[in-house]
Amino acid sequence: MKVLLVPNYSRPVAVEAASEISNWLEAQGIEVSWAHDKKKYPTCVTSAQGSDLVVSLGGDGTLLRAANIVSYAEIPLLGLSFGHLGFLTAGDSENVVGSVASALAGEMHVSRRTALDVELHMTDKETGEAEVTHYFALNELAVTRGADGDMIEFDVEVSGHHIDRLRGDGVVVSTATGSTGYALAAGGPIVHPDFKGMLITPIAPHTILARSFMTGASDVVEIATSHDRPADRSAFVDGQLANRGKAVELACVRRGPGDIVLLDGGPSSFYNSVSRVFYGRTRK
Repeated sequence: MKVLLVPNYSRPVAVEAASEISNWLEAQGIEVSWAHDKKKYPTCVTSAQGSDLVVSLGGDGTLLRAANIVSYAEIPLLGLSFGHLGFLTAGDSENVVGSVASALAGEMHVSRRTALDVELHMTDKETGEAEVTHYFALNELAVTRGADGDMIEFDVEVSGHHIDRLRGDGVVVSTATGSTGYALAAGGPIVHPDFKGMLITPIAPHTILARSFMTGASDVVEIATSHDRPADRSAFVDGQLANRGKAVELACVRRGPGDIVLLDGGPSSFYNSVSRVFYGRTRK
């Protein structure tokens, strides 16, 4: 058996907790590996291959990093909260060894979270060379206005059906998991994680008619940037810039070939988190 630890290295308490877990696992004869520190080693790549469990220690951003490492492999992922919100991290950070022991024993609830395959068609800004790159996303793709600050124009199409040509700051294509992230900030709804489709949410559209809407699980969403209004545009996948030095021409988003297997406290944990994080409830 093998466990991969993904701590937020900028939080000493998370690193200390990871060391406590590592010592306990090794005492049980379980192999342990650590994800690298991205700030110190930005070019290194961490693999989850051969792991039976991945443990994230940090906030939701650290869990997103762990999900990216797992990708579509469907390795169980446990999030231990050492961040600000902790919306996705359901493990008990006061008893990290107990949480990991419960996860390894199969005693935690399994929430299958839809992931996205993001296909970006881009051209090099200097050479004009075209390329197509695929990205994993648990939360969202956001196509937004770029450094020049000018609004962008783009077409939205779902499975061959043209929805509209919009102008504005951009658009977010998110999963149900991502509905509580950028999409929520752009005015979209909070969606239960069992929903398998996508949400399309315009960002500050230059119209009062455009609204967030949901797609079916098998739909393909296409966002095509318009050349009728030349403007710099950026593509962010789970908050990470994906088009450095390149112009975004087209984004095709579909459900990925595998889900994220997230371990949590049960069906009620989603509603408890919504109440705590977004409605400010502190009483039990």
